[in-house]
Amino acid sequence: MDTESLEGRLTGIDTADPLDALGALLDNQFAAVQAVAAALPAVRDAAVAAAERLRGDGRLMFAGAGTSARLAVQDGTELAPTYSWPRERLVYVIAGGPAALTLSIEGAEDDREAGFADLAAAQPTADDVLIAVSASGRTPFTLGALDAARQAGALTIGIASNAGSPLVEDADHGIVIETGPEPIAGSTRMGAGTGHKVALNLLSTLIMVRLGRVYDGLMVDVELTNEKLRHRAARMVKEIVGCDAATAEAALSAAGGHVKLAALLAHGLSPEAGRTLLDERGGNLREALSALAR
Repeated sequence: MDTESLEGRLTGIDTADPLDALGALLDNQFAAVQAVAAALPAVRDAAVAAAERLRGDGRLMFAGAGTSARLAVQDGTELAPTYSWPRERLVYVIAGGPAALTLSIEGAEDDREAGFADLAAAQPTADDVLIAVSASGRTPFTLGALDAARQAGALTIGIASNAGSPLVEDADHGIVIETGPEPIAGSTRMGAGTGHKVALNLLSTLIMVRLGRVYDGLMVDVELTNEKLRHRAARMVKEIVGCDAATAEAALSAAGGHVKLAALLAHGLSPEAGRTLLDERGGNLREALSALAR
């Protein structure tokens, strides 16, 4: 497997000048990011399919072991505050359990049956989407989780760095990020980890965009958990509607901090009428504003 090989440039890194060593490591990171470009069509197809499944009450599930699990959990965790993705619609299946996010749990990734059982315990359905991540694409625990999701009819997405691996071959949508040999042989937190993090960023962001949780590049479903975000929300309303700051702030207050609803209130709708219009349009602000303009 490429992920177990050593990148030629890094031979002798322990005797190299520190600045030269850092330059070589940075070049590897750039190459890992660039490797995602070839996988963009696969990422697109997976995101479009996932968004369709998630328009109802389906859940977004993540499965992985070690570095892959940590990257997946980080990606999923950020969807709630950024896009108000319901926390109850996020499921994490981690080899070794939550403790493995900060500890190395010996042998956990080798237990395929545990992966199957842990995913099955979440009672997956055909409305759910599983994103399974493994640098090698052969991690038994992750393959077990994939099996359970497939048997339940959930949409499955596999992200790996080795073409032809079981994870990408068996998933409904396989995404191969060919990051190649690692700068530290086998340390997939480097090339593969960087490539996978970029792919996860792109995948989950496009899913949220397709679900109407972004408007003109603005995070209109953001949770207002601090003063900075409250000021940002008021600016978003002002920009979307073209109103003054006072009107935007008043609308945001009346909307209980919900940017989408506030934009409709600034157009003169009542809270009840605004909520109804958003519900009719599946929470899509652009469609709600278009309907309002007709």
